[in-house]
Amino acid sequence: MDRPIEPAEPTALHAQRDAFAGASGSSDTASARGASAPAPAAILTHQASARGCDVPVIDLSRAGKGNYVAKRSLLVQALWFVIEASLINNKLNPSSALRVTLLRLFGAKIGTGCRLVHPLRVKAPWNLEIGDHCWFGIDVWLYNQAQIRIGSHVCLSQGTFLTTGSHDAQKTMDLRVAPIVIEDGVWITSKCVVQMGVRIGRSALVAPLSVVHRSLSPGGVYGGNPCRFIRPRFPSER
Repeated sequence: MDRPIEPAEPTALHAQRDAFAGASGSSDTASARGASAPAPAAILTHQASARGCDVPVIDLSRAGKGNYVAKRSLLVQALWFVIEASLINNKLNPSSALRVTLLRLFGAKIGTGCRLVHPLRVKAPWNLEIGDHCWFGIDVWLYNQAQIRIGSHVCLSQGTFLTTGSHDAQKTMDLRVAPIVIEDGVWITSKCVVQMGVRIGRSALVAPLSVVHRSLSPGGVYGGNPCRFIRPRFPSER
């Protein structure tokens, strides 16, 4: 007759359970990390590195204006701030003529037949030049700390953001500015971003939600982030 199995003592059962749980946890952790799982000290080092503890931080309190030049006094800038907020970027103002008049009054050069019936933002009208018969959609933002020159028959659709400024991201975070040029016939569709120093060639089309970080050649359709060539805009160029 086989000997009956004697029940284990509660203490022994608890010890076996704890041992099994520890082995199982170690096995699962090892499987997740791979065969060459690092020691706990190495894990902490890796986590600290991942948090960026060994990466330098730029002191923003020492950042300067870089190559930015205001071109207008603080009083003029403050006055424009009020005009822009109350009349230029105001949905209750449907008058394109009023917007054009005020922009010109503060130094913008605007051609004939331009449609500015929707609210928009202009950082510095004295740094703005617009050709003839241009359209501006709602919530266009021209952050023109440097010159923005827009040709004729240009369409800037809803939410387009043109910025001539950035920062020295590798050294000092000083302000850096460079002009933007939009040539004749360009269509920048909704919610695009055009960055400093960019020139968009004649009759180029930029697809929605694109980020234009470099200059674009004439006559193409571009899209994406970063913006890339997709195809010619006009069938005759195929």
